[in-house]
Parts: sequence; C-alpha cells; structure tokens
Amino acid sequence: MIAALAGLKPRHWQTRLRDDGVLVLAFDRADASVNAFSQDVLIELDTLLERIALEPPKGVVIASAKQSGFIAGADLKEFAEFDKKGTVNDAIRRGQAVFQKLAKLPCPTAAAIHGFCMGGGTEISLACRYRAASTDPSTRIGLPEVKLGIFPGWGGSVRLPRLIGAPAAFDLMLTGRSVSATAAKAMGLVDKTSEPATLEDTAAQLALRGFKRPLKQRLLAWITNTWPARQLLAPMLIKQVARKAPKAHYPAPYALIDSWKNAKGGIQSQLDAERRGVVKMASTPTARNLIRVFFLQERMKSLGSGDSGIKKVHVVGAGVMGGDIAAWSAYKGFDVTLQDREQKFIDGALARAGELFAKKVKDETKRPAVAARLKGDLNGDGVADADLVIEAIIEKPEAKRDLYASVEPKMKASALLTTNTSSIPLVELREHIQRPAQFAGLHYFNPVALMPLVEIIHHDEMAPETQQRLAAFCKKLDKLPVPVAGTPGFLVNRVLFPYMLEAMTAYSEGIPGPVLDKAAVKFGMPMGPVELIDTVGLDVASGVGAELAPFLGLQIPAALAAPPEAGRRGKKDGQGLYKWENGKPVKPEVPDDYKAPEDLQDRLILPMINEAVACLNDGVVSDAELLDGGVIFGTGFAPFRGGPIQYVRETGVDAVLARLKALQAKHGDRFAPRPGWDNPALRVQG
Repeated sequence: MIAALAGLKPRHWQTRLRDDGVLVLAFDRADASVNAFSQDVLIELDTLLERIALEPPKGVVIASAKQSGFIAGADLKEFAEFDKKGTVNDAIRRGQAVFQKLAKLPCPTAAAIHGFCMGGGTEISLACRYRAASTDPSTRIGLPEVKLGIFPGWGGSVRLPRLIGAPAAFDLMLTGRSVSATAAKAMGLVDKTSEPATLEDTAAQLALRGFKRPLKQRLLAWITNTWPARQLLAPMLIKQVARKAPKAHYPAPYALIDSWKNAKGGIQSQLDAERRGVVKMASTPTARNLIRVFFLQERMKSLGSGDSGIKKVHVVGAGVMGGDIAAWSAYKGFDVTLQDREQKFIDGALARAGELFAKKVKDETKRPAVAARLKGDLNGDGVADADLVIEAIIEKPEAKRDLYASVEPKMKASALLTTNTSSIPLVELREHIQRPAQFAGLHYFNPVALMPLVEIIHHDEMAPETQQRLAAFCKKLDKLPVPVAGTPGFLVNRVLFPYMLEAMTAYSEGIPGPVLDKAAVKFGMPMGPVELIDTVGLDVASGVGAELAPFLGLQIPAALAAPPEAGRRGKKDGQGLYKWENGKPVKPEVPDDYKAPEDLQDRLILPMINEAVACLNDGVVSDAELLDGGVIFGTGFAPFRGGPIQYVRETGVDAVLARLKALQAKHGDRFAPRPGWDNPALRVQG
C-alpha cells in the first residue's frame, strides 16, 4: 500500500494496491446492503483522495465491494433531512468538491461499473478519466434525478454533455432513463466493456494504457457544447420537454436546460451554476413530493420480501386482462397455463403475448424460451400443478363462484386461489370456498405491462401468509403491491369512480370531452377522464358503476347506466366516446370561443380527494402513505402533488372543505364532505 494511506482506517472504503501499481478504491458502505453516498462517505473519500494526491499510484480504479451493484446514488433519506435543515447547498458543494478532487488527481483514473450505477454513481464515474462496465444484464447506467424533481448536481450535468455530446446527454438526463453497458459504450459513456470476472482488470488497463475515443465522438461532444450550439439546441430541448412535463408542475428539466444553456467560464463556474440550480429545485414542492413518492415506492417494494413459493401459475380467462396477466407472468420467469372456454380466445391471447415478447425480449434467440413458458390449456389441466390460480373471467359473482367450485377441488393443498375482480367484495365471492385462508384478490390494472400497481385484496378469513406470498409474487413481477380491504371498489376504483362519474355527468350536460380532459391534465393527471373511460372500456366502466354506485350513494349518468352497444366499447373497438385510430383518440374540435366553467377542475378532482379521505377513514388501507402510493401508482394521480392525502395536507383541510361545500351548494349533495375529514393524518406532518 502507498505510504500516504498508512494509518487510515476508512469505514466505507477498501483500499488495495494491485501488482501492476494500480490502486483500487472499493466502495463498501458500512451497515448497508447497497452503496449510496452519504456525507460521511464523501468526507472519507475526500481524505483518501488528498493522501493519494501526495503519493500518486500508477492509476486509480473506483469500484464496488458489494455484490448488489456499483452505486445507487445519494442517500435520499439524508438528502431529505438536509432539505428540512436548509443545508442542501453544503451537501451539493461537498459532493462537487470531492468529485472534482478525483478528476484532478495527478494519475489516470477509471471506474469499474457492475450492476446499477445511478445518480451520484454515474457522476463519480464521469469524474474519472475512463470508464469500464460489465456486460452483465444487471448493469444499468443512468442519471434519474429529474424523476425526483431535481437534476444531477455533483458535476453530472456539466461533465456528461462534454463527454457524449449534448443531444445524447439530455436524452438521458431529461428522461431519467438508464442504459445497458453496450448502449453506454455506443454513445461513448463508457470506454470498454467486459465480463464481470475481468472488469477490474479492464478498468486497470484503461488507467495504465489510456483510451482514445473516436474522432467523431470527440467532435460531436465539442461542437454541441459551443455557445452558439447551446443557444440553438436549448429551445428545441425545451419544446421537447414541454410535450410531457409542464413547467409549472415539473420545473427541474427547464432549470437543467437553462443551467447548461447559460454556462460560462471554466468548469468551476459551471459547477457553481449547477449547484445553485439544484439547490433551488430541491426546495420546490415538486421535488419534496417526488422524493416522498420515491420512499412510498420503496416501502411498497419492501412488502414483497421473502419467498412466494410460487413457480407455476394457472390463469382462467384469456380476455385482455387474463391474457396479459398470463403473458407478463411468463415474461417474468413463471411457468404459466392459460385456460378459457374456447380455443379461439386462448389463441388471441397467445398472439398478443407474442407481441409483448417481441417488444420486451430484445435478444431474438431468447424469445422461444420465454414463449415456451406460456401454454394454452383449454381443459384446465394446469390447475393441478399450479402454485397460484388467477381467475380473470366476467365480472359476475355467480359465474366466479361456479368456477371456484369446479377449480378448487383440483388444486394442491398449498396453492393459492385469487380473483382479478375489479370491484366485487370478496365476502360475496368466498361462499362455499373450502380454504378461505388461501383465497384473495389480486387486482391488476390495464394495460398490465405498463401499470405498476397490483392490489392485494384481503378479507377477514384470509391468512397473513397468503398476503405475504402474493406480495412476494408481485415483487418478482416487478409490480408494486398494496394490501387493501375487500370492500366494493377496493382502493383505486373506489377513488377513481367518483372522478369518472362526475366527468360523465358534466359530459351529459354538454361540456365537450376534450375540455374535460384538458382540465384534468392541467391538474396533472396523465390523461383526461373521457379518454380514460374509453381506454378502460365503457363496458368495464359500466360494470364497475353498477357495483359501486349503490355503495357510494351516487347516481349513474346515462352514458354509463347501461352496457355500451356492440362495437362501441371504446379504444378496444375503435369507437366509444371518441373515435380511435392507431391506438389514439380522435377528439372533436372545440370552438375557439368556448369557455370552460371556472369550477370544472374542482368538479373533477375533489370527488376523488373526498373519496380518498373516506377510504382512509374506512380502513381500506392501513395508513395515509400507502393510500397515496396506491392512488399514484394505480391511477397516475399527479405524482408531483404527492397523492390525494398529501394534496389535502398542502392545500389545507379547511380550504379543501370550503371548495367541496361550494360545489355542494351549486351542484348537489354528491359533493358533500365524506366521513373522515377530522382525521389527524390529513394535517401537515412534521
């Protein structure tokens, strides 16, 4: 070991001098399963770098000593605490200074990236002179800070455009997406790739021998960061962002572009501009809520710890939901059998599954093995071997109960029986079930491949082990489980239904569909309610309405009162409330002089908030945080608002109640405040 490091006993870093004279700094955060940068980790690294600079080795490799991956980024819990204390500026300044010290070392440096490399992990690799990455599928490199309402603040927004050119850099930073080692090499983000076993050697060789990037890459990186290019490209980037993220709701992408566009001077002045921008963004409600949503997501993931004991899945019902549930389960590694009453329905589902596999499995040689995991099963022979049976047939209690009576006797003793019902209370379905402890709801959302949430619906006779096994199963599917009570509509549909119902009531009053959609999108919903109803299907919306309206004491408008005409169910038929072409709605033109009612947004959004409060009051979920997580990931409720309960906390209980009562006075008692507005959980949390 180099003499300058003698006597140092770092807690979070392992130091090892290789035979070739390269020093390996391996990050191994103490008392943690995953590497994340905290301030004490950075302070230790700062000390190490100071000593290394005094007696430089032939090269330095930054690596991870953990099997779980390279570096997840900054410690967000610590970051949230800095936000509360007003010390974010100090934290950003320290990270920048340490990484700049790494960049200035008087010896070549290389990062050895294996597994996840996110945020600060990518930024420390950018501070190295070279980067090597393993070709293992687990290796993903990205800068996801924009998803947290901020942008890269430890030099990433300065160094990445300089390295790979502005267009590729902003594609990564503005989307927050991650890339594989192969894709990273193609864009110049990493210099070499290798198998995991030889990664350290590859990184060490980069440090010792260097690497000259192709001239085309170097020219692109230079020219796209010149002052004229920045002035030309910035408006184009802003226009691109504006299509998906309104500045009023998501200011961080705009601040990132602005910081880069106006950058002047050397790297230190650019780092200062980056720091000021990130500190400003960190104090916005958007950033605070998006970081809160991140923690909600992590909590929901943690519900799925342990082993599910599920390897074989049998799905009954090859419609859109059942077929897609089966396909996704097979894609995620389960052996799946798919049953329906006629082969033609199974064939249609298998064809759709083939499209999913073609899209998701990029390596064509691996597709046959994935497809082989999904088998049609007209006679239901797979029931006997299944660890999990998922029923996804028509939303009629008697039909479901008849199915259970025929299926359950064939199931093995340890198997779980579940229903994908979207609204029927489980007490109505469990009659005559022999093993109610192993019966539950497993409610997916459409489209299955895109929607991250699965509701695990419990009832008073369900065993806790059943919920745990189903949560672990969801985790294997890369889905977020939320346990909910088996009351009508559960959580998501119960909160969503009053919103959709009010939209249809307003629609029947003559307010154009595009106007309704625009009001909801302006609030922050991913799509408007009229488009949503067409997407879900008027038949499904009508069925949910028949189940929920009596429970909620609401009237159903004519548009949903009866099942739709054949061929007019919405997106799946190409015609519903809108006409659909190539999977997109063709919305009618609205006259230029049309003025939407001033209270329209409140009419749409507040019924959803009101029902969320009632769900919390009724114990549909265990607490306010899980409710917010469930509604955000199940409905797309504006993430930057933090969920319906967080919206109440930020807006103020009295203010929301006053707006509800104003709607009640003008439009009727359907806007009357529901029980639960006196819940202390609605007040601002300390």
